[in-house]
Amino acid sequence: MNTNTPGTIDRPLTHDPQKQAPMMPSTHEPAGSATEDFTTRGANDSRQNRNREMQLIPEALARARMHERMQEAQRERQAMRLVTARRMQRRAERASLRARRALAMAVMQ
Repeated sequence: MNTNTPGTIDRPLTHDPQKQAPMMPSTHEPAGSATEDFTTRGANDSRQNRNREMQLIPEALARARMHERMQEAQRERQAMRLVTARRMQRRAERASLRARRALAMAVMQ
């Protein structure tokens, strides 16, 4: 390897973009090419979309957590209704047994 080489693409002297040599436009396309404009606009749009998505991530996470909490609360309410219904059913069965015993005692007398 030549030690006089100031830097290559694979091994640049610095990774700081401000200190690197500016890139020259390619010579195989005309200066007014639509491809360069499209690529630049596409890159800017992509960067803006990515920034917008990054800004919306906390909101999306909060919305997902809220949705999970709402579902959890709904499951807890359903479980409480089931417990209450079973308790009332046992109470009704005990009342029914008392009524039968009272009726049987009344008939036997």
